[in-house]
Order: sequence, then C-alpha cells, then structure tokens
Amino acid sequence: MSTHTPTPTGELPALETPGIVAGGSSAADAEAAARSGADDPSTTVTDGHAPASVKVAPIIAVLVVSAFVMILNETLLSVALPTLMADLSITAVTAQWLSTGFMLTMAVVIPTTGFLMKRLSVRRVFLVAMLLFLVGTVVALVAPTFPVLLTGRVVQAAGTAMVLPLLMTTVLALVPVRSRGFVMGMVGVVISAAPALGPSISGFILEHGTWHHLFALMLPIIVVSLLIGLLFMRNYTEPEKVRLDVLSVILSAIGFGGVIYALASISQVVDGSNRLVPLVVAAVGVVSLAVFTRRQMAMLSRGREPLLDLRPLKVRTFTVSLLVILMGFATMLGTVVVLPLYMTGALGMSTLEVGLTLLPGAAASGVLGPFVGALYDRVGPRPLVVPGMALMALVCWLEVFLLDDSATRGLIIALNIPLGIGMSLVMTPLMTLSMGSLPRDLYGHGSAILNTLQQLAGALGTAVFIAMLTLGAAVAIDGGTSACTAQASGASWAFVFGGVVTTAAAVLACTLKQDPAEAEQAA
Repeated sequence: MSTHTPTPTGELPALETPGIVAGGSSAADAEAAARSGADDPSTTVTDGHAPASVKVAPIIAVLVVSAFVMILNETLLSVALPTLMADLSITAVTAQWLSTGFMLTMAVVIPTTGFLMKRLSVRRVFLVAMLLFLVGTVVALVAPTFPVLLTGRVVQAAGTAMVLPLLMTTVLALVPVRSRGFVMGMVGVVISAAPALGPSISGFILEHGTWHHLFALMLPIIVVSLLIGLLFMRNYTEPEKVRLDVLSVILSAIGFGGVIYALASISQVVDGSNRLVPLVVAAVGVVSLAVFTRRQMAMLSRGREPLLDLRPLKVRTFTVSLLVILMGFATMLGTVVVLPLYMTGALGMSTLEVGLTLLPGAAASGVLGPFVGALYDRVGPRPLVVPGMALMALVCWLEVFLLDDSATRGLIIALNIPLGIGMSLVMTPLMTLSMGSLPRDLYGHGSAILNTLQQLAGALGTAVFIAMLTLGAAVAIDGGTSACTAQASGASWAFVFGGVVTTAAAVLACTLKQDPAEAEQAA
C-alpha cells in the first residue's frame, strides 16, 4: 500500500504570517529565558517543525489532558440534575441553566480566541485558561447554593473556550504534516469520547458520593496539568498589537448567546409553556449574527483586523468538512442526552446502570481515536469518514426500531459501541482535513469558527432531540399508553431525527476531496 501524506492546500493565498516566525532558537536561548524567570519563555518555529528547544510531546500531552477534562466537565452534570434539584431545592428548568450557562459562555468566548491568540503569547493564553478553569472548579466544588454553583460553571466555561482552539492551533503549528493524523486522533478523543464518558463517570460517582465529588475529581488533574504546562510551555508566536473591536464582541455575544439560549429553550416553545421570550431572543440573535458577519467582512476589506476572520469559510474543503462534523456532533451530543433519559424513564435503570451501559461505547471511541488518526496518515479521509458516518446513520435507524420499553442493556451496548466507532472514524479525519486545508495564518480563526459552531451544533442537537422526545412522549400519552412506553416512543422520535441528519451527512461526506492538495487541484 502506498503511503498517503496529506499536505496543506493553497486554496487561499498564503499570506504573511507575523504570528508564526520562521527560523529556530537554540536550546541554550530557551534555557536562559527559563533561568532568568521570564514570564513568557519563548522560541520560534516554522509551521509544523519545532526546534529541539521545544518539547512538543509534553506540550501536546498537557493540552490534550486539560481539554479532555474540560469537555468531560461539560456533560458531567447531565445525570446529576435530579440530585442537584433535590439538594439545592431548584426546579428542572433552573437546574438546566448549569448546562445552558456553560454553552452560552463557550459560545460568547470562543469567537474572541482568534484575537486573543494574536494579542497574547501562547503561554499566557494557556495560563489564563487553566487558572479560569481551576478557579471555576474550586467555586463549584464548595458551592453552597445554586447561584454560586452557576458562577463556577460559567468561569469553568470561559477557560474551556480558550483551551480548545489553543490545542488545535498548537497541533498544526508544532506537529509535522506526516504525523498530524495520529495527534489529531488524540484531539478527536477529546471531542468525541469525553462528552460520551461524562454520564458514565457521573453515574458511578453519584452512586458512591455527592455531586461535589464530580468537581473534586477534576481538581488534581487540572493542578498537575497547570504545573506541567508551566514547566514545558513555550511560545511559538509573537504577540501583535491588534486592536479589539468592542462592537464586534458585543454583536458576537448577543448573536451567539441569543441563538444558544433560544435553542436551549426549544422544549418550552414546543410544549407552549413559554414561546414569546425564546422566539424574540432567537430573532435578536439571528439579526445580531447577520450584522456581526457583515461587519467582519467589511473590516477585512478595509484592511482592519476582524474579531473573527471568516475567510476559512471560503475554503470548500474546510466548509464541507465542517458541515459533516457539525451534523455528526449534533447527533452524538443529542444521543448522549436522550439515552440516559430513555434508560431511566422507560427502562427504570439507576444512574450507575446508565453509566455502566454507556461506558463501552465511549471507551470504543476513545481507544480508536489515535489508531484512526494513524490510519488517516496512510489512506486519507474519505475511506474513513464515509463508512463512519454511514455506520452512525445505521445505528440511529436501528435505535428507532429496536429501543422500546423492553430493550435490554446488552442491546443498548451493542448499538452504542458502533455509534462510538463511527464518531471516531468521522471526527479525527475531518478535523485534520479541515484545519490542514487552511493557510497557517488562519489556523486560530479556523479553530475558533469550528469550535464556536460546534457549540451551536451541540445546542441544536440537544434541543431538537429533547423536543422530539417530549413531543413523541406527549403524543403517546394522549393515545393512552403507559409512561414507560411513552418515554420509549419519544426516544424513537428523537432517533428518527438523528437518522435523517446522519444519512444526509453520509451523502455529503461522499463529496469530500481525498485531501487538501486534491481539493486545491480541483479548485
């Protein structure tokens, strides 16, 4: 078999890159900087070729571990909401703000990360992100009331929003093209396996402890990651004195925040309990995003630095890959939310049983990630992505017909494992392909676009899955069925939506170019 080596494309003109400096610095220079107590030990790199003074492995490792814990944290409370409701004396709608507030903060902060990674050194971005997450975790750990817990979650989300784009940009800057697939496979574990593992770990901890222990679990990992990062993190960029466009920040916050809020409230629109506010907020959000988009394009045309450079969306390979990623991610996150509700409501499982049932699928996705990445380095994206998305679609349609009120744990595990495998086959190649198709000066903005839209896709997938579950259950109850049967029927409605989305994504994946270089030749 011939070796396949994807190479970055020139679909956009290669622009001058003040952020990533050609050349290399000696190990002695780096050591001198470290000994002198410099706040930002730095070095210079060429794109994908780090000098010997930069310890790439520990830098990537600490970012992967940190991002994994942070994304795991995003879904860790999904099965803990009933416990939190009882312990803090809050309603289900109020408790849901622990997830909604997290997503809102992510959607507001991520669009600014392209600016932050130009304005600040890499080391400072890392330290700020880690300290924010650490402070948020401590606040949540000791929170005596709901407002304090929500504050901790919001601070956690701000740190999480900064680490994800930093991880992707660092991989592209420091890892050679021939090895990116394998390393992005580990990043794929963060994106696909961590959210799926959240309910499993949460169920086990809640069976033997309290919700406070969920945050205690993360604390030592983050502290160790921060210390390792302080030791090994080096700068590979030169900060630029770019100007922050405050109006763009405001428009972005209102736009992305409004859309996320509206999506999180879609169940209230469906059941008619509160339609006006979510619809008004959605309209304001959409208009704000339209104005935000127009302003970014106008700033770019005038030679000014936009808050979020939208030029990556002009690259076909990036855009098609992004669409398939978003469709798969929406389905995966929606399934992660609906399956525990189905298993507890229709099958009467405990939180521990739910966690143990979902664990094999999440583990399969996590274990497979690096191997898929290595395989991508040999065969390219299409032989992996198309079968992977087709497998996800098949599982969704099987769930529609097989998961009723008498389904067994073995059946759920048998369906969930191939779903995790399919997600791994999709995420790793497409993240590598999409980001590798961009000029290096757009890595930061491309990563910000990908991560921002992932938040929107996750919110959309969760909202629609929950709405379909609620609507399907209501229709079944009106027909005179039992509560358990109605819950199973509602879950089937949700899986129909997942089947439609993943089937469409599988068709779209067939249009992918085999690699960025091929995309350039076809352009």
